[in-house]
Parts: sequence; C-alpha cells; structure tokens
Amino acid sequence: MTFISLSDPSNRLLQSIHDNSDVTTHVERINAPSARFALMDEMWVERGDKSDWDLLHDLHYKAEKLPLGPHFWKLTLHGETIGVLVTALPKGMLRERHKVFPNLKPGAGETRLTNTNRYYWINDNLRVVSRFVVDTMYRGIGAGYRMMNLTSRLEGLPFMEIQSSMSKFNTFGQSAGFRFVRPLNANKFEAVMKFFRLNFTANPQDFEAIVSEVALKTPAEQERILNLCRDFYLRNSALENTSVSGRENSARRVAAMDLRTTVKGIQAIGLGSPMYGIWKCPDPLGSLPDRLPLSAFDRQGPNEKLKV
Repeated sequence: MTFISLSDPSNRLLQSIHDNSDVTTHVERINAPSARFALMDEMWVERGDKSDWDLLHDLHYKAEKLPLGPHFWKLTLHGETIGVLVTALPKGMLRERHKVFPNLKPGAGETRLTNTNRYYWINDNLRVVSRFVVDTMYRGIGAGYRMMNLTSRLEGLPFMEIQSSMSKFNTFGQSAGFRFVRPLNANKFEAVMKFFRLNFTANPQDFEAIVSEVALKTPAEQERILNLCRDFYLRNSALENTSVSGRENSARRVAAMDLRTTVKGIQAIGLGSPMYGIWKCPDPLGSLPDRLPLSAFDRQGPNEKLKV
C-alpha cells in the first residue's frame, strides 16, 4: 500500500486510486481549508435588551421565564437580531462549583460574615449562561459556540459558568472553551426515585408511561395520585420553597397544577443532571470594545487572549 500526501491547499484531489488488485494508492490532501459560512464576517456580537429576547424567545424551551439579574446579548446580521444569549447572576451554592473552587464550599465555623463575603465574591467574579437561542436559519454554522465565547469575554468578569443538560449530547460548550466537571446526581435523586417506585410501576424517567398509567385508574384514584404528586413537589421543589411570593402563593400555584405539569416538575427536581462548565477569561478587564465581529473567535484559541 502506497501513501501519497499532497500539501498544496489548492489541490482538490482526495480519492483512492486502485492501481491493480494487489496495490492500492491513497492520495491524501493535507491542510485542507474547512468550510466556513461566508456571512460570518458580517455578524456582530453586542449588547442587547429584552426586546431582542422577546423577538426570539419562542424558540427556547423556557420561553416565558427570565433568570435573576439578566444581561441580554445579541448576534446581529445587517442590523437584524439572529441570536440572543442571556446571562444571569449565579447560584449561591452549587456542588459542581465546589469541585472547581473548593475554598468556596461551606465548612465548620462558618459565620454570617463569611457567608456574606462568599456571596459577594461569587457575584463579583461569576456570571452564568442562562438562556441561549439562535434563529433556525443560522444553526449548524458554528455561530452558537462562537457567540458564547465572545459574550463571555464581553461580560468582563473573570469567570463564566454554564449548566446544561444538552452539553452531554452537543459539544457547543466545549467548542466555546468551557471545561466541564463530571455530572453529579441531583440532591433529590434518591427521594424522587423512591417516590416514583412507591407510587408507579412505570420507569421513573418515562414521562408518558407514568401519565398513561394514571389515566387507566379510576377518577378517585387519579385525584389521590395527583394530590400525592402535588404534595411531594411542593415539599421538595427548591423553586417553590425559595419563591419571593411566599409559601402561601406557592401552595396555591401548585394546587392548580395538572398531573402532567406536576410529574414533569418532580422529574426535574431529581432526575435532571445538567453538566457544569466553567470558562476563565484571559482578557484584561476593560481591554475589549463594546462589540465584536463573530469572526474574532477564529483569531486565537478559545482560552487565549483575544487579538483585537
């Protein structure tokens, strides 16, 4: 078998030539340029506002909800918004973060002062990618991870976090330069698994099977199971138990939930295991302009200082 390498980038030859039945010559092109979306040089990452989110939010599965302390960033093409990324204030306590920053983990002898200063440090040094959507016309061209990296730089803080279940299946976070820790089970994993196994025969992760199982029961039994689910969700949901609207409002809200919504909520409490990623900004504070072309991502590695 003979190998011939062609390093001339202008040579488009990439094929197998069968000389005869005994010898195969493989002609290989080296340093071939990769395909690139032509309009990328005309796309810009810059500060946006809620109107940009409103324009594209229906494409996001968390369409109606916004996080705490949102900052809006947009990707534009010829003045039109084609992508929106929303960053937010980070969670105060996060087990996965403690893997990266072990000194932030609470320990013995904690005081109100140390707890307060921990939160000050987190808010002064971290933001989190909370919502991200790109117009369907511009997906698959590499715009997402490029925008995520450039937005993380433009935020101007030392670190950007992301928690994403999709990072198990799509490497956009890794392509943007984020480093991920090994996924951990949710805090309520064991409690949720026990609840489902005590009350259902269906697989706890099979949402439709659980709902179908309940549909086969008598109306009285359906109501009993729904109340069980509502009670479990209310007692174990961090979202409901930390709601600024108060416990009574949370109870009224949960009492109005139907079976499908309640089961989904319980699954989210215990079965979700989003991957935690962290990105460290290599750019000095205040060194970047207010906006960047999307193509700026390609001038250096995702974890290297930006070449403006």
